[in-house]
Amino acid sequence: MINRRRTLGGLLAATAALPSPRLARAQAFPNRPLRLIAPYPPGGGIDSVARLLAAPMSDMLGQGVVVENRAGAGGSIGAAAAAQAPADGHTILLDALGHVINPLLIRDLSFDYLRAFAPVSLVVTQPIIVVGSPGLAIRSLQELLGRLRQPGQDLSYGSSGNGTGPHIAAESLLRQGGGRATHVPYRGAVPALQDVMAGNLAFAVVTAGSTVALAREGRVVPLAVLSPERMASLPDVPTATEGALPGFVFQEWNGLFAPAGTPAGAITLLHQAARHAVSQASTRERLAAMGAVPLGSTPAAFADFLTAQREIIARTVAAAGITAG
Repeated sequence: MINRRRTLGGLLAATAALPSPRLARAQAFPNRPLRLIAPYPPGGGIDSVARLLAAPMSDMLGQGVVVENRAGAGGSIGAAAAAQAPADGHTILLDALGHVINPLLIRDLSFDYLRAFAPVSLVVTQPIIVVGSPGLAIRSLQELLGRLRQPGQDLSYGSSGNGTGPHIAAESLLRQGGGRATHVPYRGAVPALQDVMAGNLAFAVVTAGSTVALAREGRVVPLAVLSPERMASLPDVPTATEGALPGFVFQEWNGLFAPAGTPAGAITLLHQAARHAVSQASTRERLAAMGAVPLGSTPAAFADFLTAQREIIARTVAAAGITAG
């Protein structure tokens, strides 16, 4: 469970003033289009955020920003591609909680997450949501947990992959709620949601951005959001703390990274471009529809956030007994 006050406090205050786009374009960096690697499949929450960032970042930097999906292995395939790229600022990674979870679970990684990347900016936090299959006849998180506590039940749930933020959130939820369910990992939220809609899974725990339209259309049943507050885009969906699990909060986040060794000037410009992107009214409106909260923190504030996250997630993984299997 993530301590919101500890991990997010002060981040909004720790942002730098931006120069004008004209000043940014006058710099030596960038001198060609940038790759923005999203280490999850198209259609999910992190992909949606990457595509919202790309155009305004391009406008700020004066070069194209091309989103490249490199999915698989809980985000580690895309992260490896970014880690191995030249450290010149022209390849950046938009990653999520898997960035601090994967080193705890995946053996024989070809790179060291801690040493391979330079933090650029914590861009947004994203709510995680529990959604059920319409055929399950369960309409609340309380009802779901009650069912999962029953002896002999054999329900399965999906997530965007083993060791991802939603998976850790789900196992923490089950542990605190006293229920049991079989985890089925997918390569992203979209295929997991497809199996929920088809009735092949009882429920899924995923980032909320990929579910809003499906919930409004009645194709999935939103049971609870794991954020501190309800989502404006799904105002009738309660939080987990409203009756089912008081005090339970778990949020996903998306942050920008560059390969370690990227020049400080390039890191500064990339942060400024990210901050510019999330400050745009159109971007903020679309992020709000997903339930995402824009931040755009400084590199230093993001580094402090990551240190706290590594400590919190290590305790959560150990307490929940989560393994790579």
